Amino acid sequence: MDTNPTISGAPALTAPRASGLRARLAWAALRACGWRVTLAEPVPMKCVVVFYPHTSNWDFPTGLAAKWIVAIDFKWVGKDSMFATPLAPWFRRWGGIPVNRRESTGFVAQMRAALDAHDDFRLVIAPEGTRSAAPHWKSGFWHLAREAGVPIGLAYIDYRAREVGIGTWIETTADADADVARMASYYARFTARRPRNAGPVRLRD
Repeated sequence: MDTNPTISGAPALTAPRASGLRARLAWAALRACGWRVTLAEPVPMKCVVVFYPHTSNWDFPTGLAAKWIVAIDFKWVGKDSMFATPLAPWFRRWGGIPVNRRESTGFVAQMRAALDAHDDFRLVIAPEGTRSAAPHWKSGFWHLAREAGVPIGLAYIDYRAREVGIGTWIETTADADADVARMASYYARFTARRPRNAGPVRLRD
């Protein structure tokens, strides 16, 4: 582990967890840019992970490199428009799951079924639903975790400290607003690439 404390409180990795070329290249690229990857362990076999703040296109390749470095098969949710490009087969191969954020499609029920059907299903969601400033988070991640009885991981990207990873884990309660308030308190320490686009950590009134 790195001796310098991390902003998240989670330990920083000192080497990639995987031995393959992809992980080594991802590690070299992030280290060359001054990034550290953190991971709060143990990582549950089933979980919902929220990623915040998400304000820049650079968040995706940085987070994807971190996924390869920790060598955990995280699935991630992306806008369906991402999957209408020639890169769609690669996105799916890398764990991407398309979602139409413009209308209700029963996505939470689909992901609940996937959690029930698999022994290993770790899903990453950006609850803002956009890189632009959003007035509130979408609540689907909380309902999914609550209904499935799985913990929520608080993943983050901090451009000031040059850190990306999962900082801590929480269990849901019956009070969604209280749970998100705990998340807001934790996420207050992190700096987005475009701070003006980092919307408040809260649910719709």
